[in-house]
Amino acid sequence: MASASQAIARYAESFGGFEKSAPCHDLAWLKQLRHDGFARFSEAGFPTMRDEDWRFTNPSAITKTAFHLARNGHKLPSQQALAPLCMAGVASRLVFVDGRFVPALSSIRDLPKGVTVANLASAIARNPAAVEKHLGRYLNLRRDSFGALNTAFLEDGAYVHVPKGVVLEEPVAVLYVSTEHDSPVVSHPRNLIVVEENGQATVVEDYTSLGAGEALCNTVTELVAGDHAVVSHYMIEREHASSYNVSTLRIQQGRAADVASHSILLGGALVRNNVHPVLAGEGGECLINGLFIGDGRQHLDNYMLVEHASPHCSSRQFYNGILDGRAHGVFHGRIIVHKDAQKTDAKQTNRNLLLSDTAQIDTKPQLEIYADDVKCTHGATIGQIEENALFYLRSRGIDETSARRLLLVAFASECTDRMKEGPVRTHVEKLIHTQALRLAESSLGRVA
Repeated sequence: MASASQAIARYAESFGGFEKSAPCHDLAWLKQLRHDGFARFSEAGFPTMRDEDWRFTNPSAITKTAFHLARNGHKLPSQQALAPLCMAGVASRLVFVDGRFVPALSSIRDLPKGVTVANLASAIARNPAAVEKHLGRYLNLRRDSFGALNTAFLEDGAYVHVPKGVVLEEPVAVLYVSTEHDSPVVSHPRNLIVVEENGQATVVEDYTSLGAGEALCNTVTELVAGDHAVVSHYMIEREHASSYNVSTLRIQQGRAADVASHSILLGGALVRNNVHPVLAGEGGECLINGLFIGDGRQHLDNYMLVEHASPHCSSRQFYNGILDGRAHGVFHGRIIVHKDAQKTDAKQTNRNLLLSDTAQIDTKPQLEIYADDVKCTHGATIGQIEENALFYLRSRGIDETSARRLLLVAFASECTDRMKEGPVRTHVEKLIHTQALRLAESSLGRVA
């Protein structure tokens, strides 16, 4: 373990060696971007619970752990070991192991003309001007020190580019796998998704583990939706119970763009999920939909910051939480309606089920409105499994474990019903059913 100042010094030493060998380190703009990221991280340090945005989450478990960059040299998983973790029915799959792109485990099928699906490092090497136009342009380093750290160690991740008017019918899956190491490791995936005017795409980020061991995945995704673009983004987190995951999704929306963000948090010891859309063009729509399920001593933190910057835009936030054991969930939803964003329509809802007396939820819906012609609402609920509903199912001959599972799945389905039908939704529903059965058996054991 180490103090905050020792942690910064440790990362400074690591950064000194990293920048000399980082991909495309001779590109002036990329070198400057990395330097700006580390300068901001050095200035701000890691957040603490004294910071308003982190008041419900103590990141000291991350701050004090001596993580080192995961590099080459470890054994890669086989296709057979990876197969159960992969989602079926995808057009292209990019696989990263401990943050490193593995072409042998990836597959990219025939894509529509002009569409690019690749790892970011190779995209920068092939067409740096196209990447420079967007990379690092939207993330606010001053309010996100984990994002600044990610930018400093920017190396690789997924790159998806859909040109004007092109529809990418099948989803693109990005699988991030953490493997077991003798000491704690960290990776900093950086994803860039650009869907130009009238384009359509679905991208899935899936974070999972093979083996135990402490690992930190510190991810930033910049998603750019051009005018009238339609984009669905999924973040699935199902890592080992000794893993840490901090992710930031920064969305930039053009005029009449329609973006849906779906977050599913199932694993990890401490997980922080940041979603920050900016509705910059008039008439934009944004759905922020999420589900978090935790037990044991898991800590699952969801921080939403929705900025309405233009008129006639609408946003909807729906997050459901299911917590058992001593799990701690957080929903901190913040909507900012800027002065010129008249006719804004924004709604924010958080619903939670606590399955034990020791589970805990902190929920803080928040509105900041600087325009005078808007329609904004927010609300939150906390409850337990309805005993009447449980009794009704039991009276129909359903055993108690199955009855509890059905009620949990029904509650979770409020989120999955907002997803488009297809392979991604099927994949998510399968994961939820497995988790619901485990929680139903666990809670029944306590009742007995």
